[in-house]
Amino acid sequence: MDMDFNLFMNDIVRQARQEMETSGYSQLTTEEEVDQAFSKPGTTLVMINSVCGCAGGIARPAAAHSIHYDKRPDQLVTVFAGQDKEATAKARSYFTGYPPSSPSFALLKDGKLLTMVERHEIEGHDPMSVVNKLQSYFDEYCEEV
Repeated sequence: MDMDFNLFMNDIVRQARQEMETSGYSQLTTEEEVDQAFSKPGTTLVMINSVCGCAGGIARPAAAHSIHYDKRPDQLVTVFAGQDKEATAKARSYFTGYPPSSPSFALLKDGKLLTMVERHEIEGHDPMSVVNKLQSYFDEYCEEV
């Protein structure tokens, strides 16, 4: 039974990662990759991915659809909570003033946190409300593409 569950979870994790990559997000799996990505100039949208239902049903679809917009971040990245623990912890170290939550989104500029969309703003909401919230932040902080 444990073997079947592990295979099932591995499949869910693989699908969740692939969904983000297909949407144009780069996977950050190490602390070094996080520091390197966050040190790039410009705006960076970070999606903190997870295996929970609100990640699959709300956050990942919102991550995919929000970037089809006149303004969007210069860089799209993701870390996977519960899977890439060191990378996730490193990313969260940049999110001062916010408790850890997943799924969630962080918008940074030049490595400095601008704002976040926390789990409580995702869970129980529909994907379009999260898309609208992200795009309002893109309007405020990002350049036209």
